[in-house]
Amino acid sequence: MPIHLNDLDVATETQGLRSALIIPCYMCPAVSVATRQKRPFIQFMSHLLKSPPFEQYLKDLQSALSARNVTSTVFASGFIHQWFLCLWTAGRRRKLQRQLVNYDSAIVLGCDSATETVRELVEGHDCKVIQGMEVVGVMNAKLKFSWPGNISFADCRVVPIATQKEGADLSQTSEAR
Repeated sequence: MPIHLNDLDVATETQGLRSALIIPCYMCPAVSVATRQKRPFIQFMSHLLKSPPFEQYLKDLQSALSARNVTSTVFASGFIHQWFLCLWTAGRRRKLQRQLVNYDSAIVLGCDSATETVRELVEGHDCKVIQGMEVVGVMNAKLKFSWPGNISFADCRVVPIATQKEGADLSQTSEAR
């Protein structure tokens, strides 16, 4: 199941900045927003591969930034294989890196891995990376399909993630131990 994320206060983090590139992961944050609003994650017949609650969330974030005189653009990903920011191809990462040089901040909507992906791309640039969401746990839910092609999540619970010891070697699986 997806990672469940809560919003962080990006408005405070953008104080004094002029521009922001909003870089969303289109899976876990979108599922988190849709379940929080109790709305379908995807509506294939009317929005194909976009999550209406998450698209509205992005527009609301842009409005909030605009109210603080921060111009913003959303780095969009239309193809399913590009929904998981932490798994983007080298080509997709290069495209993002080229765009990042035009902004003084990058707002990452995703998990810590997504934020780390963006941090690697801004090295050597004067671009502040702002984590827009924090990991709360893993979502445990039932996938629900309804007419006309809606995908929702029902009976959602958040299962906390066990804390890792700092410096632990995560390359070993339980089978290798």
